[in-house]
Amino acid sequence: MLDITILGSGTSTGVPLIGCNCEVCTSTNTKNKRLRTSIKISSPTTTVVIDTTPDFRYQMLRTHTTKIDAVVFTHPHRDHYAGLDDIRPFNYFSQKSMAIYANEITQVAIKRDFYYAFENDKEDGLPEMILHTINKDAFTIGNIPFIPIHVMHRDMPVLGFRIGDFTYITDANFIPETEMEKIKGSKVFILNALRKQTHPTHYNLEQALEVAAALDIPQVYFTHFSHQIGLHDEVEASLPKGIQLAYDGMQFSI
Repeated sequence: MLDITILGSGTSTGVPLIGCNCEVCTSTNTKNKRLRTSIKISSPTTTVVIDTTPDFRYQMLRTHTTKIDAVVFTHPHRDHYAGLDDIRPFNYFSQKSMAIYANEITQVAIKRDFYYAFENDKEDGLPEMILHTINKDAFTIGNIPFIPIHVMHRDMPVLGFRIGDFTYITDANFIPETEMEKIKGSKVFILNALRKQTHPTHYNLEQALEVAAALDIPQVYFTHFSHQIGLHDEVEASLPKGIQLAYDGMQFSI
């Protein structure tokens, strides 16, 4: 049994957008308030976070997360890794380095932006991490299995993951047929659907619906929304059976 928590469901700017007075950004419905996109996966013995957003510290505090065993990264855009420095309390309380799983281009960005964590003679209290390279091979963290799914975010390769009967893909606008095969048979699928209008690097709502229909998965949740998606309740009411909008704090088990 895996417990999935939506830590954030918003795009790179979050929702509400700074300075915006649209009906979504001024809504009092908490489902229209979205931190940057990330999830937490927990088994009885292991907890993994996918992506450390700029909101990572707050995401950990508001979900009362006191232990994580590893961080898995999807790609090297700052809205998905900028919060990595805040693993330091987990280092301190566990007295262990954090296991970091990422592809090579994401590791380059991590080493560049958090260079101080990799210096030979560094001060106490800085982040401690051990990098593990994700390629095409499946891997396991504790008792949680991961199958990498290679998708495209325009020109950037991005990692999605098949985790048992659950598949997670964010920041994509193309999934090759070979990778679609890896997703088939999932019971739950999370996929990005940025907004209603087309976008050069993300699936929009119509395109995400087409992907969901092609895969015929019983339960689909969309995520990584901009304020342009519209009001949560109105958009969700328009969706086919078995497809819903994710929201911050949403939890389910599989």
